[in-house]
Amino acid sequence: MAGQLAETVPACLVEAHARARHAHEGVHTQTLEAYGHGLHAAQYEALAAGLTPLEGVTSRRLQGRTVMLIGSNAIYPIRYAKKDVPVTEARLRKAAGFRADLIRRHGPEPMQQAFDLGLDELDEEHVHPDVALLPPDLRLVIVAYACSMERGVMRIEWGSAELRREDRYLVWHHHEPLLPPATPRAA
Repeated sequence: MAGQLAETVPACLVEAHARARHAHEGVHTQTLEAYGHGLHAAQYEALAAGLTPLEGVTSRRLQGRTVMLIGSNAIYPIRYAKKDVPVTEARLRKAAGFRADLIRRHGPEPMQQAFDLGLDELDEEHVHPDVALLPPDLRLVIVAYACSMERGVMRIEWGSAELRREDRYLVWHHHEPLLPPATPRAA
């Protein structure tokens, strides 16, 4: 199964890039809004279409998008850069919200525990409603990729990462490439 996933996931993200690029070219705007919004939507749809035929794969609607589940693992895509930089530079735009809650709740335990001020109960009350619906034993597999309209998909890695609250960086516990670096696809 891992071999099939390692082939299918990159192909899906390359397809998502191609769809987003086509959308951008279709609206003839000077900004990259159509590309960025198109890529965000297309990444989930392409993964759903590509992974659905595989054995044991189910889906779940979260935040209005289809997230694919394989056993007790959720496959979650994140475009972390528009240029070819290592995945260790990945960070979220916001320290709160759906993505942040998903990573904190279903990613690995933090390597360094935060200073305990007894405020954990407060944080639990404000978990995004879609994240609260997921089973507690679900593990998050982040598919992090670097992609731009001009260069296509440059890097794809998957693995598990925690989210540092103070600077929004992903701290990788494990990651491995699904696409060799500096091999842009569908540019």
